[in-house]
Amino acid sequence: MKWMSCGLLLCFLAVESALAAPQAPKPAALRDPALIDAQGYVKLVQQYQGKPLLVTFWATWCEPCRDEYPMLNELAKQYAPQGLKVVGVNLDDDGDLILMRRFIARYKPIFPNYRKKPGEEVPFRQAVLPGWTGSLPVSVFYAKDGRQVGSFLGERNRETYEGAIRSLLGLQAN
Repeated sequence: MKWMSCGLLLCFLAVESALAAPQAPKPAALRDPALIDAQGYVKLVQQYQGKPLLVTFWATWCEPCRDEYPMLNELAKQYAPQGLKVVGVNLDDDGDLILMRRFIARYKPIFPNYRKKPGEEVPFRQAVLPGWTGSLPVSVFYAKDGRQVGSFLGERNRETYEGAIRSLLGLQAN
């Protein structure tokens, strides 16, 4: 009987210890993108000052966004050695979080993604691109000095993106 109660005690202690142990943080790929508002977006852009930056705004319900996203991931990989930084900002509603998670898991972006905080649509859009009505997809380009130097409203092909990226990086056309 003593052995059995000792065994149960050890088993209980092991379970209690496992429950009390701090859980390792989830890898970045498994965490939901951090929420940002208009101020958060401005800080985000400032964080990348000194580097050429492309920020793409996307949502899972936007078919052109779904088409562009894998291409932008490829371009991010291709031009990272030249210094290009890419950031994604998801505009899905809270009800579409599962779709967003699946989308990110499927495409495994090499660039960080954020998610717009619900509410305050107009201040957020104006902080990103004055005059932006909210249509998607949208990509915004920033020079090394943090100046916004261009944007694409609506879907673009790879050649158009490459031209803009090469210009942003100061690379000669092929």
